[in-house]
Amino acid sequence: RRSSASIAAPFRSTSSLHFDSLRSNFSSLKNPNLRVSASSMSIGTPEKISTTSFLDRRESGFLHFVKYHGLGNDFILVDNRDSTEPRVTPEQAVKLCDRNFGIGADGVIFAMPGVNGTDYTMRIFNSDGSEPEMCGNGVRCFARFIAELENLHGKQSFTVHTGAGLIVPEIQEDGKVKVDMGEPILKASDVPTKLPANKDQAAVKADINVDGVTWNVTCVSMGNPHCVTFGNRQSQNLTVDELNLAAIGPKFEHHEMFPARTNTEFVEVFSHEHLKMRVWERGAGATLACGTGACAVVVAAVLEGRAGRVSVVLECLNSVNEIRSMGLCQ
Repeated sequence: RRSSASIAAPFRSTSSLHFDSLRSNFSSLKNPNLRVSASSMSIGTPEKISTTSFLDRRESGFLHFVKYHGLGNDFILVDNRDSTEPRVTPEQAVKLCDRNFGIGADGVIFAMPGVNGTDYTMRIFNSDGSEPEMCGNGVRCFARFIAELENLHGKQSFTVHTGAGLIVPEIQEDGKVKVDMGEPILKASDVPTKLPANKDQAAVKADINVDGVTWNVTCVSMGNPHCVTFGNRQSQNLTVDELNLAAIGPKFEHHEMFPARTNTEFVEVFSHEHLKMRVWERGAGATLACGTGACAVVVAAVLEGRAGRVSVVLECLNSVNEIRSMGLCQ
């Protein structure tokens, strides 16, 4: 497992998944004959592992993958550069992402040939089989994966075609990945949301009824839809540790006001420079971090006057008192 935040892990595993056992009876999640077997596993220090020799292996019937995470947001990375069709179907991706009977991940990312003059194409299947337009932590992992596949060293950048348009990740000298996420989309109909615009065509601090509770939300798209909330009429200032995320998250995701479903960020404000969020991702549920969500939170905080424009420390967490990321968002 490689961290795209620091890209320095004490151990790293490379595996090949025998796919014959996944070819039959995909319709049954509880089929006792369905097995995921790591038929080739090696664990050691990065210096002792030959990534090239692993990635060059192409036995028939095997899916070769590596596992990366960005701040705990984890992905199965597949080298798909020789085809414009993903190596697995969305239904198979669901099986692979299962944390008990599969590899376990928030999604499967495919490194594919570039189109329209770009160097590469990135496609993602979420853990529920849906396909998002973009993923902030995912594109950072994608960039490190490409660097490893292409044996790139030092500062590098390349162009990536995504469902949200052109993304240009830049690998820094220290191995970290910087991504220009582009300008946020605020026009309500383009996010998209059916909530009426109330500020320059944007839905800012708009009311939405979720399960009998009126929440104040700001809608932002970072190439994918986000609904950011800092509170409701009963609680103007959230304490995010107390949220039952598994109960409330899906109700936002599938709300009729979001025709393409939505990612939802619940945010606690400590000061204009310090925010804390929990995220329910569209298609993946509760995750430890969300790159596009972090950007959407800062945009919403500025629009609502809850944060300054210079810098914000943002904590992303998945469960009570379990902080997985803290970074400077500018």
